[in-house]
Amino acid sequence: MSNELTFFLGFMVFIILMLAIDLGLFNKKDHAVSFKEAAIMSFIWVMFAIGFYILLLKEGHQLHGIETLAQLKHITEAHQHNITLIPENLSASLQLYRQNLALEFITGYVVEYALSVDNIFVMVLVFTAFGVQEKYYHRVLFWGILGALIMRFLFIFIGAALISKFGWILYLFGAFLVYTGIMMFIQRNQEDKIDPENHKVVRFASRYFSVYPQFAGNKFFIRQNGKRMITPLFLVLMIIEFTDLIFAVDSIPAIFAVTKDPYIVFFSNIFAILGLRSMFFLLVNVIHKFHYLKTGLSFLLVFIGIKMLAHTWLESFGFTTAHSLVIIVLILTVSIVASLVFPKKAEQH
Repeated sequence: MSNELTFFLGFMVFIILMLAIDLGLFNKKDHAVSFKEAAIMSFIWVMFAIGFYILLLKEGHQLHGIETLAQLKHITEAHQHNITLIPENLSASLQLYRQNLALEFITGYVVEYALSVDNIFVMVLVFTAFGVQEKYYHRVLFWGILGALIMRFLFIFIGAALISKFGWILYLFGAFLVYTGIMMFIQRNQEDKIDPENHKVVRFASRYFSVYPQFAGNKFFIRQNGKRMITPLFLVLMIIEFTDLIFAVDSIPAIFAVTKDPYIVFFSNIFAILGLRSMFFLLVNVIHKFHYLKTGLSFLLVFIGIKMLAHTWLESFGFTTAHSLVIIVLILTVSIVASLVFPKKAEQH
């Protein structure tokens, strides 16, 4: 069994175990997640991400089973790591590699976590539009995240295969991110709305499935007169999955701007997705206060897009992942602080 597969399977076993503990130990019955509970879970998931960062710092070379300078050089070139190896010094070169790998992970994690906030805006709209009771939020988000894990896995490794074969796709990704960031900035003040009856997912489900006309507690399916039907709660789950699919189109190319190693892209992506659920409950009642956050995210996408378009030129000037991380954190910090210092005025009626 290869080192990559062993590392990956170990990671997935850990994630499945933590999700099982979360669902079975902390949420034995449906209830509205409190701010305190959300804060504790958010802290735990962030600590796990930091722990994984430390693991990469100490043992990151084990991911690809690197034992020689030749192997290290091959991996560095294959994944386009922006580091200069030290000839005939495997130990020092491995240390540089591990530091760079860990930095790429944490930068990708911050990018994905930040972009996930925009996803929360939509989730709040969906739950509100469909009148979902707060005690069922966790159930929908839990199963939504399981679906997101599978979709992200497919997206990331297919994307990595395409990039390794067709390098020009990076420029396509970069142009798309710049366009997306500009459109997000232009539309930043538009009021988002969800129409439950005319949403494309609802229309699709109504055409191909039998839909029960009302909620049935926490059930996704119900049998009525011997006929199996989906409930409105399952429709909400489908919309959440569809929403994540749309956001993945932005976020995954954004992380490929940070690292070309598909495993690091996957690990950083999954840690951010796992923390999304607890972050949702942490921010659900205060998300409206961060009205400049979409502006910050739009600048973030444009910056990442430009970095992808001009990565060769930037690297020739010594622009590294550390510089990217500083700029990303600065953009997010400014947008959050500006939202708090200059609160949005209440609408006049």
